[in-house]
Parts: sequence; C-alpha cells; structure tokens
Amino acid sequence: MTPYLVSIVLLSYFLVLIFISYFTSKSATNESFFVGERKSPWYVVAFGMIGASLSGITFISIPGAVAKYSPESGLIATGQFGYMQMVFGYLFGYIIVAYVLLPIYYRMNLTSIYTYLESRFGFWSYKTGAAFFLLSRIIGASIRLLLVASVLQLILFDEIGIPFELTVLVSVLLIWVYTNRGGIKTIIWTDTLQTAFMLASVILTVYMIGDALNIEEKGGLVKGISHSGYSKIFYFSSWQDANYFWKHFLGGIFITIGMTGLDQDMMQKNLSCKNLKSAQLNMVSFAGILVFVNLIFLALGALLYMYYVKTGIGVNALEKLSRTDLLFAEIANSGKLGISVGVLFLLGLVAAAYSSADSALTSLTTSFSIDFMNIENKSKDIQLKIRKSVHVVMSLVLVFVIILLRKYSDDSAIWTLIKLAGFTYGPLIALFFFGILTKRSLKDKYVPLLCSLIPLILGIIWYLNKIHFINWFGDYQFGAELIIYNSLISFVFLYFISNKSKSL
Repeated sequence: MTPYLVSIVLLSYFLVLIFISYFTSKSATNESFFVGERKSPWYVVAFGMIGASLSGITFISIPGAVAKYSPESGLIATGQFGYMQMVFGYLFGYIIVAYVLLPIYYRMNLTSIYTYLESRFGFWSYKTGAAFFLLSRIIGASIRLLLVASVLQLILFDEIGIPFELTVLVSVLLIWVYTNRGGIKTIIWTDTLQTAFMLASVILTVYMIGDALNIEEKGGLVKGISHSGYSKIFYFSSWQDANYFWKHFLGGIFITIGMTGLDQDMMQKNLSCKNLKSAQLNMVSFAGILVFVNLIFLALGALLYMYYVKTGIGVNALEKLSRTDLLFAEIANSGKLGISVGVLFLLGLVAAAYSSADSALTSLTTSFSIDFMNIENKSKDIQLKIRKSVHVVMSLVLVFVIILLRKYSDDSAIWTLIKLAGFTYGPLIALFFFGILTKRSLKDKYVPLLCSLIPLILGIIWYLNKIHFINWFGDYQFGAELIIYNSLISFVFLYFISNKSKSL
C-alpha cells in the first residue's frame, strides 16, 4: 500500500471515531465517564467487548501460532488449533465471572471493583489490588500500542520522515480526543464499530485467501482446513507438554477470572449495563461469540500457512526473521491478493489495537481517580478537574512507557514482559477468592509484601527455567497453567497471614 492510501484509511477511521464521540459525550458527567450512567444495552456491550478482549497482538499472533518455523526443521505444524483448548476454558471462566463475581459487584454498587478488597480486608489489600491492575494494564496497553505504532511506522511514517516518538504521541492523542469527555459511554459504541471492522477484516481475508487457494474446488473451507495438517485441537499425549489439554483448559479458566473478572478494564463495561441480569446476559453471550471468533482466527492462520507453502510469500517473516506473528502482515501487504486485503489488514489491526487501548486508558483513569485520588469524596467540580487531569497524565504515561520499551527492549523482551505482566493476576485471584470462599480476615499490612514477593519469585523461576539456566523440572514445560500455580500459592500464603473473623 502507498503512504497516501494508508493515510486516507487512518484519517477516515479516526474521523468516524471522533464523530461517534461527539454524539455520545453530550452532557457528559463523571458517572457517564466511569459507568456510562449504567444504561448501556447488554448486547452492544457484548459485541464491543470482543474487540476489547482481542488486541493487535492477538490479531496477528493467534493466526501465527498455528505453526512455527526454525532454520533447522523448517515449517512445523506444532500449535495448530490447540489454542481452542484454552478458549473452551475461557467459556467456563466467563460463567464463573457472570454468576460469582458480577453479583458481588452489583450488590455493592461498585465503580472500581477493587473497593471490594477494602470492605473485606482493609486499606492495604485494596491499594495492592488496584496497584497490581495499574501496573499490569500500563505494561499491557503500552505493548499493544507499541505493536501497532511500529507497524504504522514501518508502512507509513518512516517513508514520510516522521519520527517514532511523534507517531506514538499522535496515536495516544487520538485516543485521548475521543475518550476524554464520554469515557466508557463513548467506548461502548466505538468498540462496537471497531469490533465490526476487525471481524469484517478477518472474515473477508479468510474468504479471499481461500479463493486464492481454490479451497471451494477442493471440497470447501472446512474440509480444506481439516485436511491441511494444521487443524488438530486436542492434545492429551503428554502431561509434560505445554500444549497438554488440561493445562490449557484449566489455565484458560483462571486467565479469564483474572484478566476479565478481576480486571477493571473489562468489568467497567459490564458495570455500565442496566442491571445484574443484563450484565450476565452480556457476559454469557460474549463468551459464546468469542469461541466462534477465535476459531475464525485459527482458520485464518491455517490458510496463511497453506498460502505460504503454495506461493513462498512470507519468507521474510518466517525464514529471515523467524517471526510467525509477522506472516499475516507480509502476506496482506504483498499485493498478490489485491489491495483490498492490505486495507482490510490495516483496518483490522488498528481496530483490534485501539479497541483494547482506548478502554485501557479509560479504566486506568477510573482506577487511579477512585482508588488513589478518592474522587468520590470530592465535590462535582473537583471530581471533573481530577478526572480530566488523571486522563491526561495516564495518556502521557502510556507515551513514555511505549517509547521506553521501543528504545530499551527487543522482540524477545517484549514477549517476556507480556508473560510477566500476567503474573500479577495470580495474587488478585487469591485475594478476591480468599474473601469469597473464607470468612477469615487478613493481617492487612502484610498483604502488599506477600502479593509482590510471590509473583516476583515465581516469575524469576519461570524465566530462569525458560532460558535453561536452571533445570529443576526436567522435561516439564510450563504453559497456561502458570496462573494456577501463582493463584494457589498466593492463596495458601494468604491463609498464613489470616485470622478467624469475629464477624463479616
């Protein structure tokens, strides 16, 4: 694609988002910014959450994970559709979120979900939960935006002489512009549009690649993929393997509880629904749609590898860079499938990245305003000033962290950071479910130290094992179940700093 075409696509895209923001942010208040005045239609929230749950990293990484390439072995269909094992776990996790966590949030009329920890355990438990969310979301959102900013830099801004730092500043500024007034009330609708763009991008790309491979002449899309050697879903052969079914399935349940049910970003949308029943309908329907959407992404991955085998396009991503997550980008922008696939890829990538990033910025503003600035105890005029100031500060923090990551890390470090950011959800799961499942109280002042040390120690052990510095676990490969170990160990140690409660 030419820089001119890329510029037109991006400009048109953001003009539409700003147009939506204009109409949804009229008479905006703090209540509409934080919880959308609790009037959001559940079906709109459910559809929009698809885009928010699938980032730009997901957009290119899930298709790439179907296989891997190494100079020694060439192309190997290792992962295939094994990711669906985790997706099935997600489904059960969403049910737990809907019928265990959401009733608590609605009964307590929460805006920030971490205030539950204050009412249950005390000040330090509350601040620990909120701080863990802020740390995880800042790192996660920065990495996601780094990805899309890097792609835009490569295909557009390098050619017209704009430095990366300015690309990042403009990217975050655009998010600030359309979220500044309406907050979650605006995001509910912009995420719906962005999810539609992302799904249209993936579905149409699947159709076009299938057409280029003459899939219909070979018995249809489903039959073609099932016979491709890339479509295996279930892995039961070895419990030591990272792709083993129960690791993925149980890990998926815990990941959903932590990264959705205990994440202010995802829960803020649910809390904008009219009532608990609507929020539960949203969560269950969203879970069902997400299974189907992930299956489409994996189907796209199988088709991308089939296309690479047939045409050789993708050689730079696989053979030169050994980056399976860049295969989609190389094929889409090669021009061999027509300019429309390149445009669809760009739209899908930007939609996936920004639907995740805009809600992250809003939730960071919400959490910091409520959990650390005590905004709810201030007058309305002061509340508005604080919220707007925090929104600007959080935007600048994202800009700073993105530039820092770009300057001082490589690709392997980025993926390690993504994994390590997930370690913080283990203590969150332990804290919330210690409060739900037991009647014990905690020695509140010890909670920050305990919840910091456990993921830190486990993260160091995981990393040293990953780089083969230690070999304590033999042939055992860690997978999605890491969050289970993190949660259970945290839960056990919380018991050691707890007492019987006289009353709850």
